[in-house]
Amino acid sequence: MATTTRKLGGRARKAVLLVHVLSAAAWLGIDLALGILVVVALSTTDTSTAGVAIQSIDLFAIWPMFGASIVCMVSGVVLGLGSKYGLVRYWWVAIKLVLNVGMSLLIAFSLRPGVAEAARIGERMLGGDPAAVISSEMLYPVVVAPTLLLIAYVLSVFKPWGRVRKSAEPVQRQRRDLVGVV
Repeated sequence: MATTTRKLGGRARKAVLLVHVLSAAAWLGIDLALGILVVVALSTTDTSTAGVAIQSIDLFAIWPMFGASIVCMVSGVVLGLGSKYGLVRYWWVAIKLVLNVGMSLLIAFSLRPGVAEAARIGERMLGGDPAAVISSEMLYPVVVAPTLLLIAYVLSVFKPWGRVRKSAEPVQRQRRDLVGVV
């Protein structure tokens, strides 16, 4: 049974690629803004500034970042299915897919609760609670996430490592005992 893959036409491919690039850029931008706010919150001695900075993360970071990750993933899947690269045909595409899925899950199930807790700490800071302290563990996601996104960008540009599996095309071989026989 022969399977056919439907390839994207030129304009459709460019449109989906544009959505993919823009969503990845938005995701990185949100991550960088989150990083700036965390660094401000951790480095300032002014509790009001720290409280506002850490609370503002909860207002903008999680759902826009998660949305950008999902748009990036869906557009990447469409590009993979609609192009010669496939979803798991090449190592660089498969790794990008794993990174995207993993990071999206981390946003939803790990970062979201941590940011909500940090926002509550920010609220306590603004209320004058001297026991309210922002954990330095907030730095991990703001270092790891942009690094992983930059790795995905590098994979997109350089496309290293080739195919996951060699193609199943039959290899034509000559029988050595018949070579040169007329």
